[in-house]
Amino acid sequence: MSLIERAFRERIVLVGVAIPPVGLEAAESGLDELSLLVDTAGADEVARVLQRRDRPDPATYVGRGKASELHELSQTVDADTVVFDDELTPAQQRNLEKILGRTAIDRTAVILDIFAQNARTQEGKAQVELALLRYRLPRLRGRGKALSQQAGARGAGAAQAPIGSRGPGETQLEVDRRRLLRRITKLEAELRQLSATRHTQGRARHRSRLHTVCLVGYTNAGKSTLMNTLTDARVLVEDRLFATLDPRTRRLDLPGGEAVLLSDTVGFVRKLPHQLVEAFRSTLEVVTDADVLIHVVDSAAVDADVQIEAVRSVLAEIGAAEIPEVLAFNKADATPEAARLARTHPGSVAVSAKDGSGVNELLTVVGDRLRSMADVTELVVPFDRGDVVAAVHREGEVLLEQHEEGGTRLRARLEPAGRARFREWEVGVEAGWP
Repeated sequence: MSLIERAFRERIVLVGVAIPPVGLEAAESGLDELSLLVDTAGADEVARVLQRRDRPDPATYVGRGKASELHELSQTVDADTVVFDDELTPAQQRNLEKILGRTAIDRTAVILDIFAQNARTQEGKAQVELALLRYRLPRLRGRGKALSQQAGARGAGAAQAPIGSRGPGETQLEVDRRRLLRRITKLEAELRQLSATRHTQGRARHRSRLHTVCLVGYTNAGKSTLMNTLTDARVLVEDRLFATLDPRTRRLDLPGGEAVLLSDTVGFVRKLPHQLVEAFRSTLEVVTDADVLIHVVDSAAVDADVQIEAVRSVLAEIGAAEIPEVLAFNKADATPEAARLARTHPGSVAVSAKDGSGVNELLTVVGDRLRSMADVTELVVPFDRGDVVAAVHREGEVLLEQHEEGGTRLRARLEPAGRARFREWEVGVEAGWP
């Protein structure tokens, strides 16, 4: 970054509040992450304040006394903006700006700003704009003349005015609110259409009988690097938060010979704004439609377990909590924590997306998980139908093959389409399990 670019970056004061059950250590960790978010958005932290409270103050979140202290600190460090780690209500934001004499925003606004900078596709831009408008709508407020009423038809010309145009008119605030609502409605319609297209593509993939595997994880955990290592997808890789917003899907061959579709997705973060989850719901359908999730974890993070729970919380919010998950503890080349964490989480794998170590083991685990989910079907095939026995071997995984008096008995894991094909020789089915 050049000196000129650095000189024009905003100067930010960060504010965190530890409210039970959140302790001071967790609140401090939250501020560390907020500092990274602020840096990604293009600003610099110049000071931070951490407060302990029993409950938020309804008017200012931190209390009037602490707000006054923040005003003095902001003047001392010449801060442009004060950023709070928790979401502020519109009233709290207005009251704080009056006391601070400068802009007051919350973590949600910072994340929305980062998404706005990184959106590239038509769908991504529409999703971010929709989230921004939903965030701003309850925060609309007029200042000075903005609240004055627009002139309605009065005086001598009022009699000739169209019906509905007479009277005092409406406030600019009402006009702005109506304009935002119209834009929100239009964006929602556009996203529904794009979602319908995505569903059509999904049905085509379903007809191809390829399983879908999705990479999920905390932002900057290494999902895109792992995607590139596995598929040579050439997805953008940057050491910054939310570098990837738009999903990428590539074909991947597993060690057992099966082919799957592998998708990369937007990273998650603690306190991910609800507006973003709602706006990106159509994009996140690639997660909810997956057969298996590869949950990539930054094993070098000091709070890796907290990040795992944060991701699982978002997965639950979008309806993906029940999808089978394989934990991949990344950065095994850089820290022994990857191996330690893999030992403490049964069924997980330590990998390095950078040098590829552990990747084959990861793919083997994924393949085993996919096969275990298929129904176990038992067939008895006449001896003169060797072609059927060969087809079963091609279609699924044969667990048992033995010759009996009535023919060849096969126990195999088969997908629904395969089961339908061999229905006439079926003698029993046992449901698979994750």
